[in-house]
Amino acid sequence: MKTFFDGIFISKNQLEEAGIKYPIKLEYFKTLNENVEAKFGIEVVKTEYLEGNVRVETKEITNITGDEQKQEEVLILLRNNQVTPITLEEVLEEII
Repeated sequence: MKTFFDGIFISKNQLEEAGIKYPIKLEYFKTLNENVEAKFGIEVVKTEYLEGNVRVETKEITNITGDEQKQEEVLILLRNNQVTPITLEEVLEEII
């Protein structure tokens, strides 16, 4: 099961500093697998709104923790630091 947690648009200033000229949205989801002990996971979705095209990238890491509060703390940290799907696994290894 997947539940929406939060979403953000990367600020125009940050995008311009990186030389990106199109909007990028990041969405963070809670995932739940009731069949295992460490049942809570996370999914990150990055949507790039290119001219006339939309590109979506996703990454899901399952079975991170058995504690729903820990899952929410991690999601807040990911959102606040604008973690993208490509760096999700590396960041999770460092914080868990």
